[in-house]
Amino acid sequence: MDIKVLKYFVESARKNSISKAANELNLTQPTLSRQLKDLEFELGYKLFVRTNYNIVLTKEGEILYKRACDILDLFDKTKKEFESLKAFNGGDVYIGCAETIGISKIAKVAKKLQKHNIKFHLFSGNYESVLEKLNNSLIDFAVIIQDFNVDDFSFVDLKHSDDWGILAKKSSKLSKRDFIEAWDLFNIPLIISRQGFTQELPDILRQNKDRLNVVATYDLLFNAAMFVKQGLGYALCINNLISDEQMCFIPLKPKVSSNLKLIYKNDKLSKPATIFLNELKKSLKLSK
Repeated sequence: MDIKVLKYFVESARKNSISKAANELNLTQPTLSRQLKDLEFELGYKLFVRTNYNIVLTKEGEILYKRACDILDLFDKTKKEFESLKAFNGGDVYIGCAETIGISKIAKVAKKLQKHNIKFHLFSGNYESVLEKLNNSLIDFAVIIQDFNVDDFSFVDLKHSDDWGILAKKSSKLSKRDFIEAWDLFNIPLIISRQGFTQELPDILRQNKDRLNVVATYDLLFNAAMFVKQGLGYALCINNLISDEQMCFIPLKPKVSSNLKLIYKNDKLSKPATIFLNELKKSLKLSK
């Protein structure tokens, strides 16, 4: 069964006329009639009832018409997809990332797009550094955990949240605690991120930061964890980033969480970046 013949059949059914269909398809009427008769012979069923004025689908013809429409739609869609792939030879996507386990959602999409020869370049850093790169068009996207005004950007909610707490050495006096309250932080040496106290943190911390004993600051938690390991202090951070038998994470109470967002400038996306964005939204079940 030829795809071309299916097109002839569908057009004839739509027009209810062989002569009108032949005219639309730029064929002679005898040629089209012969093609349709060959199709009927191949299937072993009469597809049309022919009258002096028009043609009408038989019961078997109606079944084929529905199937043929589906086949032709799928054929056209597949052809367009492969034409698009042929025109697209891959490319690069640049993403600035905050430290968070939520980046796994990005990784799943990156894996799926690997077959399209799209390469991903990750730049780890704090909020300030990745935002600077985004504003200077050095990266396509920034993954952030900070709660900030996104009016100047487009964004995607990654449907992931991280909880705040402290990273402690297991031999420390606080390691047996199930949680830690904001007031407790005034009495211990703290290692905090370089961007300081974000909007997610409790007001008591942001309003009384001068009372805190900050012994060090960090950009990446891995480095801060080495200071914690040496007993220098406790790192104020989010959960699920450090896995070390000598350290533990103690959550804040009441619970403090940050929602993960992917921000970008919609008018400056490359084709690979646009493909990634659409695939990410699809994976998150968001409309494009």
